[in-house]
Amino acid sequence: MGIELGTYILVGSIFLLLLTGLPLAFTTGMVALVFTFGWFGPNALPLVTSRVFGFITEYSLVAVPMFVFMASLLDRSGIAKDLFNGMRVLAGRVPGGVAVQTLVVAFFLAAMSGIIGGEIVLLGLLALPQMLRLGYNKHLSIGVVCAGGSLGTMMPPSIVLIIYGLIASVSIADLFTAAITPAVILMLCYMAYVLSRCFWDPSMGPPMPEEEANMPWRDKLREMRHIILPAIVAFMVLGSIYGGVASVTEAAAMGVSGVLIGIMIRREFSLTLMQQAVTQTINTCGMIIWIGVGAATLVGVYNLMGGNRFVSGTILGLDMAPVFILMVMMLILLILGLFLDWIGIAMLCLPIFVPIVQQLGYDPIWFGILFAVNMQVSFLSPPFGPAAFYLKGVAPPDISLSDIYRAVLPFIAIQIVVLALLLFQPNVAMWLVN
Repeated sequence: MGIELGTYILVGSIFLLLLTGLPLAFTTGMVALVFTFGWFGPNALPLVTSRVFGFITEYSLVAVPMFVFMASLLDRSGIAKDLFNGMRVLAGRVPGGVAVQTLVVAFFLAAMSGIIGGEIVLLGLLALPQMLRLGYNKHLSIGVVCAGGSLGTMMPPSIVLIIYGLIASVSIADLFTAAITPAVILMLCYMAYVLSRCFWDPSMGPPMPEEEANMPWRDKLREMRHIILPAIVAFMVLGSIYGGVASVTEAAAMGVSGVLIGIMIRREFSLTLMQQAVTQTINTCGMIIWIGVGAATLVGVYNLMGGNRFVSGTILGLDMAPVFILMVMMLILLILGLFLDWIGIAMLCLPIFVPIVQQLGYDPIWFGILFAVNMQVSFLSPPFGPAAFYLKGVAPPDISLSDIYRAVLPFIAIQIVVLALLLFQPNVAMWLVN
């Protein structure tokens, strides 16, 4: 069997097994074992074990459970709720002001944790009822919550960027630095869209009632003090990385310590809270590790079969400009994002795509930013966009999945426009790094 036929059988087997409902981790692991023994024989088992060992012993991977644990603690404490209430005083009487405030809170939460699902749930519990109570358009409110929650894929300390850095063997700190500008651009684009819709049609986002907006300054300052703790935690994490004080893994531990101290100061610490946070962390990290083990094994075996040379030769042999090859890669990632989780896409595609990007003469840091924006699109995209299912679990009963899918379409369009901007103007992402 040649590598071309082997590639078709391998890819086809993965999709056929996924259609049966088998989890991606077990699908990739099973296909990897079959091809290992079928291609190299029964003595090739060390090929599998060495790939697994190399993946799970990566030091930077320790940052993932730390950031997941920090997000789990934030989910269960009142820090996020107080942050939302503290930012409420900034909404004022501007049409769409509460939606803009929600996006700013989402940006803060992304800078504190880097976990996406938790932000959607928090905003769905805090911001969505508030906007619906004030008479905001249902679809605009849903879209703001989903798009704001998806900022965690971009804003450091993003788990997506950490995994990309591990796979591509590039500086995670540089990835974090490069991601700041695109994350801010996305947030500002969301804000511009919301404000423009509410400016032309104020009924889309009515201003806050006068009695709530015209709060005395003493009360406003009392509410805004709740912003201090989240700002300190974000500074501990990002400031220690950019200041060269700590590595990403060490900064993650500092963030966990900051959140724990904050919870104790607020007198919210309990064994039940810790048990629930640890359980969620174990479940989330277990999923990431199992998918990573299966995908790392599959990609390692496929590369030994000569698959990387086959794919690289096929793509580089296309008679088109390098930028169009990158567009083909982006299209492949967008299509896969309709059906697969981001961690599976990263583990399966990046080991093949990143070397090609480097051969084309592009910076892998910049490609990592493109990948993160692409995964933000997949987080919202139907039919399997995780954001819809996270929000559906906490949204009012009258909000259906079709409502959520319809609401996120304008924000998906904004994400694709920003993706195109970064693709054709690399300096937008790279100016801070350079």
